[in-house]
Amino acid sequence: MSAGPVNVGAMASTLRNITFDAGDARTLAWFWAQALGWQLYFDEDPEVLVAPCYPHVGTGPQLLFIPVPEGKAAKNRVHLDLQPTDRTRDEEVARLIELGASLVEDHRNEAGTGWVYLADPEGNEFCVERSAAERGPSVPRRIELKVTDG
Repeated sequence: MSAGPVNVGAMASTLRNITFDAGDARTLAWFWAQALGWQLYFDEDPEVLVAPCYPHVGTGPQLLFIPVPEGKAAKNRVHLDLQPTDRTRDEEVARLIELGASLVEDHRNEAGTGWVYLADPEGNEFCVERSAAERGPSVPRRIELKVTDG
């Protein structure tokens, strides 16, 4: 089998929003707008949207922040991985901490690989990976899918 995409059938849905429950939706949305360099959109509705533009055009998702009364109680089962576009991973980590993120775990190593595990101001975990420039050219790898009866 050659490396490349595997066709799994017709598209059933598209990813529209990644939704965050938040104690303070506007403040948390502001953090993520700053982190991504996106725009913050809100009106009298308590929900807050963060997107590259509005109305959103393109195939990527937007972030939606919904106020909820309860606080975060456990580790995220899903998290975002950020890759800086105009700075190094270490510079981006420093910038995000200045914006209000906190360090959870540092997985950087002496070879320069690894990632940094942070939390946003309300404790939602996310990772910062190396920039594309730090990674260098990608090398295709062979991927094999095993199907079992079952």
